[in-house]
Amino acid sequence: MKPTLLLSLAFGFSLSAATAGQFEKPYRLKAGDEFVRVESPGYAAPCWADIDGDGKKDLLVGQFREGRIRVYKGLGAGKLASGEWLKAGGKVAIVPGVW
Repeated sequence: MKPTLLLSLAFGFSLSAATAGQFEKPYRLKAGDEFVRVESPGYAAPCWADIDGDGKKDLLVGQFREGRIRVYKGLGAGKLASGEWLKAGGKVAIVPGVW
């Protein structure tokens, strides 16, 4: 019975994993009146998080150069405000690199 159960689980997992890889067509996000852009060389680290607690997801995009993070506040209905640098203590926050 164990081999049958394991085979069933493995087969079921492989089917679900095969269909889980479907992606929507990519599109460029706009923030305010401009497209979201990253600095060269482009090692961005985007993530969605509600950093201001308003219940709307904000887009955070890390920038490789100078270790800054640009925050695009979520406005609802799929819209984003123009990006601003993340600040701490009134100054642009810097995340030290690991290189």
